[in-house]
Amino acid sequence: MDTSKSNFSEKRKAAWISLLIGICMFVAKITAYFMTGSSAIFSDAAESVVHVAATSMALYSIYLSAKPADENHLYGHGKVEFFSAGVEGFLILVAAVTIIYSSVHDLIIGVHTQKLDIGTSIIAAAGIVNLILGMYLIKKGKQTNSLTLIADGKHVLTDSYTSIGVVVGLVLVMFTNFLILDPLIAIAVALNILFTGFKLIRESIGGLMNETDKATLLLVADTLRKIKKNYWIDVHHLRFWKSGDSIFADFHLILPFFFTVKESHLEEQYIEKEMHEAISNSAVRIHMDYCKEETCKFCDYDNCKERKEKKSINHSWSIESMVGDPIYVAFGKRNV
Repeated sequence: MDTSKSNFSEKRKAAWISLLIGICMFVAKITAYFMTGSSAIFSDAAESVVHVAATSMALYSIYLSAKPADENHLYGHGKVEFFSAGVEGFLILVAAVTIIYSSVHDLIIGVHTQKLDIGTSIIAAAGIVNLILGMYLIKKGKQTNSLTLIADGKHVLTDSYTSIGVVVGLVLVMFTNFLILDPLIAIAVALNILFTGFKLIRESIGGLMNETDKATLLLVADTLRKIKKNYWIDVHHLRFWKSGDSIFADFHLILPFFFTVKESHLEEQYIEKEMHEAISNSAVRIHMDYCKEETCKFCDYDNCKERKEKKSINHSWSIESMVGDPIYVAFGKRNV
């Protein structure tokens, strides 16, 4: 099966599951709120509203990101997943602020609750469901390389943590009859939610700004080192960026100057094949450079008949050298 189609199917299924469960959780929580009048339960229900709204957008972004490239989006539509994650992070912040506002309001005017035992049971059940759902979404997000599902999963987990905090608070209220704990617990949980929201927004901005993902950079560099041939003299100006679950990489490769266009093209095809096996949904573009006399001292190609001098400098293909200038330029700068 085609990997991209399989990933889309998995992401779509996970997003639909998240949306449907989110709607059920909201109905359960808002029912618990009307039964109890608890500000903590209201805050939990408010976050579920955000969950439903954010998951709806996540589902839309998954469908949009799966669309093929067109004349207006030559690299496809995958970037929308970063935008979706950012919006979800913003909505989480809105939920946290709403929770804090509602709780402070209850602290001022007084706390009045009823039927806390039933309401607490409902919230506890919702928390367990969301805990399982959140872990499922993050797992699927990592399997399909989907920031949207990972973001949604983190949001669902924060929803679960909110419910756990609410349950703890309500149990304490029932045993101590100290009603002020209800809004205080809600405020404490909201402050924790703020951290998750800010983190999602940070990751979203990083993706939209093509911030370097160190793990992916290391994987690309390790793959090139693993498949390196002795007549590949140097890789430099390595760049890559991510769009949804796709990775677009480009770099310069120095080959012997006497290689034909066909021979160079065969090397490019080999690299593309090996890179795709290491990183699914990857696209590689290589600019072929020809060697100069000053590269002989770095070259491992012993059978070269055009060599002007023996190899005298060991050149390790480090990440720093791959993303930097050609080796003869970089070496010259280091020895100035």
